[in-house]
Amino acid sequence: PPQKELAAAAPQQQRLSAGASSRRARAGRVRAVATPTRAPRSPASTGSVKSPMTTTEKILARASERASLEPGENVWVDVDVLMTHDVCGPGTIGIFKQEFGEDAKVWDREKVVIIPDHYIFTSDERANRNVDILRDFCEEQKIKYFYDIKDLSDFRANPDYKGVCHIALAQEGHCRPGEVLLGTDSHTCNAGAFGQFATGIGNTDAGFVMGTGKALLKVPPTIRFVLDGEMPPYLLAKDLILQIIGEISVSGATYRSMEFVGSTIESLTMEERMTLCNMVIEAGGKNGVVPADETTFKYLEG
Repeated sequence: PPQKELAAAAPQQQRLSAGASSRRARAGRVRAVATPTRAPRSPASTGSVKSPMTTTEKILARASERASLEPGENVWVDVDVLMTHDVCGPGTIGIFKQEFGEDAKVWDREKVVIIPDHYIFTSDERANRNVDILRDFCEEQKIKYFYDIKDLSDFRANPDYKGVCHIALAQEGHCRPGEVLLGTDSHTCNAGAFGQFATGIGNTDAGFVMGTGKALLKVPPTIRFVLDGEMPPYLLAKDLILQIIGEISVSGATYRSMEFVGSTIESLTMEERMTLCNMVIEAGGKNGVVPADETTFKYLEG
């Protein structure tokens, strides 16, 4: 606008700014601000996608070979990765053998990832037996990605040991955009930081996936969290997700997908995004997801 109009508008802007500051001071604390309602976008006139879908819906549509999906639909999806560990692994293996037979083979030995990480540094024989069961099963099935630990006296003496399962999945390249990752751990949602659908399942479901590579899932509705602005140095990603959970409550996202977008999210590292997605289960969420971008692809190059 012309300079005169800018000059005329300045006093009014100052009054508005002063009024807003006064109201914030009276409020006594920072309050959440809802994003303005936006007009729905019409579906693209060209291409294969004719219905608008959220990130989670797109991923599940691809995995179920559907053109479009809506929240509440039950669909069979093809699983890209199944993860289990030493807590739930023995139970999953037991159900797999019970339902498919003692001599049954897993649906894909390169898509099953098994990680001992809970019961490892202990002298308890029963806890050690859990890892023994995993080891025997992986040898029998020729599982490619078994991150074993044998020397309990020194974790550095174990070249295959990768640490916490959720971090191992990311660092070893099992988290990939657009895929479906299921794991027998509630914090499997951690992997949603990579722009994939990742959620925890029980031993029974995992035993079925182990034999078929498929899972029956209900498409969750999505809550979209738009976080814009620069992160101050005294805040961490942990603070963001704790603030969100504090506002929506520990059941505020029950069986919903929590999608994180905005300039703040774009500025976060992959580790910080994993922190956000890791804790969606603490709000009852089905999965958390951050759309893949250059930060994601750069991390995956390694």
